[in-house]
Amino acid sequence: MWKKTVLVTFDIVLAAYLLLAMTAFNRPDTETVCRNVAITIEEDVMPGFLTSDEVRQMLVTDNLSPVGKAVGAVNLREMEEALEAKELIEDAECWTTHDGYVNISIHQRIPVARVMNSHGEDYYVDSHGRPIPHAGYACRLVVCTGNISKQYAQKVLAPLANIINGDNFWKNETVQLNILADGSVELIPRIGDHTAYLGQPVGIRKKLERLRKFYRYGLNKAGWNKYSRVSVEYDNQIICKRR
Repeated sequence: MWKKTVLVTFDIVLAAYLLLAMTAFNRPDTETVCRNVAITIEEDVMPGFLTSDEVRQMLVTDNLSPVGKAVGAVNLREMEEALEAKELIEDAECWTTHDGYVNISIHQRIPVARVMNSHGEDYYVDSHGRPIPHAGYACRLVVCTGNISKQYAQKVLAPLANIINGDNFWKNETVQLNILADGSVELIPRIGDHTAYLGQPVGIRKKLERLRKFYRYGLNKAGWNKYSRVSVEYDNQIICKRR
């Protein structure tokens, strides 16, 4: 019986401790003052536009900066909604710590290409094909010119830019993509005085791989300026036009 009594007493003490601990952790902290905001901007393959200082300034501008306020009085959900409404932010998560910090984790919209089309429009396209207004941001991206509509940018251009940016060779070698009236694609390389014609934007990975091999085994021997145009439009062949 004494063993049973000890076990019951232990269970009661443990339950009381857990109840007190949960109450303490869930009770709003009305005394601790927020000392700082710790901001983490998640890394991606491509650099984004945002900095931690810019995120802090967004909170100040919206009168939502938690610094100096009681931690228990900080409206985290309101901060998240305000940040996610910004054009450069994909997702925001906010939480507090007992040492007086508010933590913010940011996933930003990643630009993958800059569009400067024949209609005079100038904007960026993110990895999902959504436009980002050009407002003085500086970023080294492939420039896309020619006959580009918003729909083409979303459905075709963004996936094409993602392929190029995901390959270190083409990311460094591609300076410009020019879209012709029929939707076909010209690639302007960084090295070599020629235009690479990809044709319609289908089977792009295979076309780029064929072009890469031609660069390696053909132009390295024949010379990078021998041709003015290199076409990989058709399967299993490369058509070159002499300069």
